[in-house]
Amino acid sequence: MTTTILLCTDGSELAERALAAGLAVVAPADRVVVAIAVEPFDSSMVSGVSGFGGGTMTPEQYDRQRQAEREAVEEVLEQTMSALGIEGAETMVIEGDPASALCQLAADLPATVMVAGTHGRGGLKRALLGSVSDHLVRNAPCPIVITPPE
Repeated sequence: MTTTILLCTDGSELAERALAAGLAVVAPADRVVVAIAVEPFDSSMVSGVSGFGGGTMTPEQYDRQRQAEREAVEEVLEQTMSALGIEGAETMVIEGDPASALCQLAADLPATVMVAGTHGRGGLKRALLGSVSDHLVRNAPCPIVITPPE
């Protein structure tokens, strides 16, 4: 059976430390995937919000903006792999709500285990901002290793 580790990052230093700690407790895998989920780009920037008003950028500007953002996110993934000392891992940029998109990716791969960090928010901040790690724990299709901040 092929084992696949899905490393979930948001590109922060906190995420890098969390992934390093999580990798220390999971067995080596046949396949390692480092993924980041990004919110979809707002196409109303070109078309306008309701069809009554025009967009704020041309289709060409939109395409350039999307390409620049894609390159920046891919650079984050490369930096994460470098910081973790991982060579030969796959990288994936997925669009959508991070929590749901990462669970779907884990199912699609299929992942043997997911590794992610938590910001350690509690109470009101968690209620207002949500918690990707909480969602992953409750909805992941595989075991998940969540590492706390520092």
